[in-house]
Amino acid sequence: ELADRTARLADLLRAEGVGVGDRVAGLMPNMPEAVIGMLATASLGATWSSASPDFGVQGVVDRFGQIEPKVLITADGYLYGGRRFDIRPKVAEIAARLPTVGRILVVGHLEAAPDLAGIPAAVGFDEALADRPGGRPVFTPVPFDQALYIVFSSGTTGVPKCIVHGVGGTLI
Repeated sequence: ELADRTARLADLLRAEGVGVGDRVAGLMPNMPEAVIGMLATASLGATWSSASPDFGVQGVVDRFGQIEPKVLITADGYLYGGRRFDIRPKVAEIAARLPTVGRILVVGHLEAAPDLAGIPAAVGFDEALADRPGGRPVFTPVPFDQALYIVFSSGTTGVPKCIVHGVGGTLI
């Protein structure tokens, strides 16, 4: 199932113009779709980055604004301390401040089919993958030093700094 969903998402990302060297960002809790997003991105030779959904708008924009992602994958919200946090209004604001994002895929985490009317260019994750070919993902060969992940410093002394992890170093 993981391979099939990864292949479907890779096909969608490819259709959105994601390829070698491009960036895809995830704003979501630890959940299967985060792994699927990372694997699908890596299969295309693109670079994955993520941020916690409890970050504020500025914290997310400070990070993702530097890397100019083509696609944002997010959840509709997250659970913490027994409470539900709907982040759709925050996602709409973030999207408005990230001009390179052409598509937003929203995973229904709080609701099976969240209302996405307030988020331009958004589509439900499962809906977007439904008609895509599945199977097994095909991984694009890339150089040893190709960027695989971008993580960030804390941002306590200014704008968070990008920390790039390459394919080869990560493998080793």
